[in-house]
Amino acid sequence: MKSRFRLFMALGLVLLSGCASLGTQQKVKGTVPVNRSVAEIAEDQLLDVWIEVFAPGELPADAEDASGLSMDIREAEARYMPEHLRDTMEKTGYWGAVRMVPRGTAGSELLVQGTILESDGEQLRLRITAQDATGRQWFNTRYQAKVEARAYQSAERSKGEAFQSLYNTIANDLSRYRNSLSARDIVEIRRVAELRFAADLAPDAFAGYLQHSEDGRYTITHLPSRDDPMYRRVQAIRERDFMLLDTLNGHFDNFYREMQTPYGDWRRTRSEEAAALHKIERDALKRKLLGAAAIIGAIAIEASGNGSGATSGVLRDVMVMGGMYAIKTGFDKDSETEIHRDAIEELGESFSSEARPLVVEVEGETHELTGSAEVQYTRWRSLLKRIYASETGLPGSLN
Repeated sequence: MKSRFRLFMALGLVLLSGCASLGTQQKVKGTVPVNRSVAEIAEDQLLDVWIEVFAPGELPADAEDASGLSMDIREAEARYMPEHLRDTMEKTGYWGAVRMVPRGTAGSELLVQGTILESDGEQLRLRITAQDATGRQWFNTRYQAKVEARAYQSAERSKGEAFQSLYNTIANDLSRYRNSLSARDIVEIRRVAELRFAADLAPDAFAGYLQHSEDGRYTITHLPSRDDPMYRRVQAIRERDFMLLDTLNGHFDNFYREMQTPYGDWRRTRSEEAAALHKIERDALKRKLLGAAAIIGAIAIEASGNGSGATSGVLRDVMVMGGMYAIKTGFDKDSETEIHRDAIEELGESFSSEARPLVVEVEGETHELTGSAEVQYTRWRSLLKRIYASETGLPGSLN
């Protein structure tokens, strides 16, 4: 009886673990429409969203799978994809300001982070995490979608995105979780975000308003007065921070628009080349297998002792010759794949040169959008702390 009970318990744990993992992966198939708010949401219930520049991930370890891909392309995709997600989320009506920010930017009400797990024109796999200012994790999910070459033709005609259903699925999951929160939850998230910004700017003055637990959650211990002059200065500085982020988003927008045509062409052509490559590989394998089967059949005839007659001898020779020819043509097909691999490599190199980061000017200094935007924003945050210190006469965190 006890052994049966243990067996049922073990099966139950397996089923529960399986159910728990279902929410961590989503295979997106078919057309997924984006969910839009059917009613206007009150201003105090609109969460601002920051979407970080995605982590580019790693290229496939297998040289054949990595054919035509490069880290230059991945770095460009790491800026293109969050910008497209931002555009998708803005159309839903569920959010306040949706901004794209450099990695490691603190101060969001809702922070969305992404890692590119796979992107080769045919497959797109992303890991997306979402966490609000209180430290509550909304989800950590892997999204996967596959498209065929004709999907790019349809996307070009509609001026859309071949993987739009994947982006719609992410946006729908975010809005679904947001709708599960109470009005009080959302107000708390917004207040915690304000206080975390204030504590980062001047920890000596504002750190005591929040409690940070061991599990990473933030709770409000007490609120500053809305008439507190220091807190009002913090809010004014926060508005300046938003203004610079909006400036950076203008540069990200330009990069996104400049990238759309060459990126779409590269993905479509690489998908077509990859499809042709797969067909040739299947044909080559089929010919080799048929050739091998013919030769094995000829050997079997010889071994059975039935190959001594004239007819059997001719059949055996035909099978051997035909098998050898089939194998040869199979290897000839293999050589054709090299042509397509070279074409994919050339496409990758061509796109890498077109998708190199834009050069932008921020506060009188010229910077590249990749990397340098993050560095520039880090310097800006440091400057904000100096502004606060000079305006209040109190020390800020100058690191």
